[in-house]
Amino acid sequence: MKYAEKEQFEKANMFGTGAPNDGYAKYFKGSSFLNPITEPGKTPIFLANVTFEPKCRNNWHIHHADNGGGQMLICTAGEGWYQEEGKEAVSLSEGSFVYIPANVKHWHGAKADSWFSHISVEVPGENGSTEWLEEVDDEHYGKL
Repeated sequence: MKYAEKEQFEKANMFGTGAPNDGYAKYFKGSSFLNPITEPGKTPIFLANVTFEPKCRNNWHIHHADNGGGQMLICTAGEGWYQEEGKEAVSLSEGSFVYIPANVKHWHGAKADSWFSHISVEVPGENGSTEWLEEVDDEHYGKL
């Protein structure tokens, strides 16, 4: 379901919007918010609810790992996009699930007319790291 107004979105965003995602702001076009569900180092997997304002998206990026690794997205509120390099963008809505294998270049974010939240699951892997790349430019995004 699309939520153009933040007030209505907040009622549906069951895991909470959280705080401005200042630590990663340089990798996002628009404003995003982060609400950790688990505390880093206290559980084997880190989970966080990531919220995007309308039109917000993260840069192209790759979750590297020699073995295992990658990311999973569990969409919880609003509508968004996910795209792997060389493939068509996929529309996401509440209940959508995306598995992103390690070493796959991709991006994700909100649709232009809706707030969007997903739980980000960082899959453990050997020698894991995230490489942040170029932004998803307005021309590319505008064609979706």
